[in-house]
Amino acid sequence: MEHREKIRIIDVGPRDGFQNVKPLIDTQTKLFIIEGLYQSGIRTMEVTSFVSPKAIPQMADAAEVAKAVIGRYKDLRAIALIPNLKGAQNAWNAGIREAACVISVSEAHNKANINRTVKESLDALEGIREALPDLEVHLDAATAFGCPFAGEVPKEAVLSLIGSAQQLGIRKVTLCDTIGVADPAQVKELLGEVTGRYPGLELTLHFHNTRGMGLANIFAAAEMGIRNFETSVGGLGGCPFAPGADGNTATEDTVHMLEKMGFDTGIDLAKLLGVVEYVDRHIDAPVTGKMLGVTNSACANISGRA
Repeated sequence: MEHREKIRIIDVGPRDGFQNVKPLIDTQTKLFIIEGLYQSGIRTMEVTSFVSPKAIPQMADAAEVAKAVIGRYKDLRAIALIPNLKGAQNAWNAGIREAACVISVSEAHNKANINRTVKESLDALEGIREALPDLEVHLDAATAFGCPFAGEVPKEAVLSLIGSAQQLGIRKVTLCDTIGVADPAQVKELLGEVTGRYPGLELTLHFHNTRGMGLANIFAAAEMGIRNFETSVGGLGGCPFAPGADGNTATEDTVHMLEKMGFDTGIDLAKLLGVVEYVDRHIDAPVTGKMLGVTNSACANISGRA
């Protein structure tokens, strides 16, 4: 059997995808979509967010979703977003053992997103590490490629945030293109700096598709050796505190591209598209991925290879 290099797809639809949907999605619908993603082969997911329901009402059922997922799927890496110690404690009590803590590289966005300075967020991260030493926490470095308020984000600021997180014992970092302004050249340049300074870091990339460059950026990152990518079913997503941010790069488009390139994602695209179709019919948000439309077109049976 031909050996193909593996790439891990982390679907963030149940968290990042749903948080921007205004009409409340009932819990059973969320769990049905998670089940579909699992059946398609996805084994790492951001399943919910333990934020204040006043800030994001869509996540009010976080504990219920987490407990259901933890109880049902023993081989699923179920990740939750945590904004602070209270969120981390609630996640732990719901059975979550891996969490993403978001800190923006940009001071302006960090203030808008969680009403803290970057230093205050790092202090809070240290408090989480001390209070819950068995909770695996990784850093989501938001606005790593650009900020909706401050514009260009210096590479040194990204490197500084990662260094501060490493001093707290963080070994996994996700670089997030929160508003979808990155380009492939910028991706390669930043990754060169990060991997050069922090060679032992486990890196994940998270691209929004605001300017239609999500797949191109994933391609560039894959060429640089990155093997972990966060994407969202149907391309759902966006940041409530990032004006102009579009949805995430679609999981189905990413799987299609990477499989065509010869990588092994472990995901059944046909089953995944069934989930996308369900999302399209039941979630009040636009599906922006391309593969659902292609499967019903004359292009569906064309391999794309000469």
